[in-house]
Amino acid sequence: MVVLVTGASGQLGQSLQYIQSKYPEIEFIFATSKDLDITNEEKVSWFFETNAIDFCINAAAYTAVDKAESEFEKAHLVNVIGPENLAKACQNSGATLIHISTDFVFDGTSSVPYLETDQTNPIGVYGQTKLDGEKKVTENCEKYYIIRTSWVYSQFGSNFMKTMLRLAQDRDTLNVVSDQIGTPTNAVDLAEAILSIIEHPNSTDGQNSGIYNFSNEGICSWFGFAKEIFRINTINITVNPIPTEAYPTPAKRPSYSVLDKSKIKAIFDINIKPWQESLLQTL
Repeated sequence: MVVLVTGASGQLGQSLQYIQSKYPEIEFIFATSKDLDITNEEKVSWFFETNAIDFCINAAAYTAVDKAESEFEKAHLVNVIGPENLAKACQNSGATLIHISTDFVFDGTSSVPYLETDQTNPIGVYGQTKLDGEKKVTENCEKYYIIRTSWVYSQFGSNFMKTMLRLAQDRDTLNVVSDQIGTPTNAVDLAEAILSIIEHPNSTDGQNSGIYNFSNEGICSWFGFAKEIFRINTINITVNPIPTEAYPTPAKRPSYSVLDKSKIKAIFDINIKPWQESLLQTL
């Protein structure tokens, strides 16, 4: 089985590389943006024509949430045109597309975990382009899995966990937003879940195609996430909870981003770790 991974230099791409030795039956092709420009339809088509690809994990994305507000065209290219090109190539070649999306497709006004079927309503450019990308996948590909996730972190790349640890090196006090609620997602756990889908007996026939939620279990605020990072590392630092309005950003964030994982657990029999346990293992 051949699995193409786009966005190989990102958190999820590196996490898949980190665990690939556990899956000797899979031949991975890891492609960075230099290896494969997903925004170029001709190059994508050629890549699929010259490689016998069974699954494509699209981990490539424009994820600079605040910059997206002023760089719409860049975000649109990577988050909308890219998935469209991959979906068409998968459809033409018979491959199955696994596309990674985000909790930002919701507006965050819910008070209960979001189901895959809940009404979407992005409140920023990033979320809108990710939602548009989802639509391109569903319109152009019959065999697909769209996985919405949230608050991704890992030992790779740039993320909230690594930012907190870096800031703690030269500060004794930090202010962290406490009124945005969600669930941290370990990128390695997300990678394992994706490969569980790929190895599922019915993963290639399209009968389970659709949208799925995945994050670790549990709920916290960014403030609570930061406190746990420092507790595990026994870092003595004062963390002050602040409201969102005290930390203004170009892009609005959903105030509630908790995802209901019942569907992915039921269909693919995936056991999901609590976020605290995954954080401890990562650190």
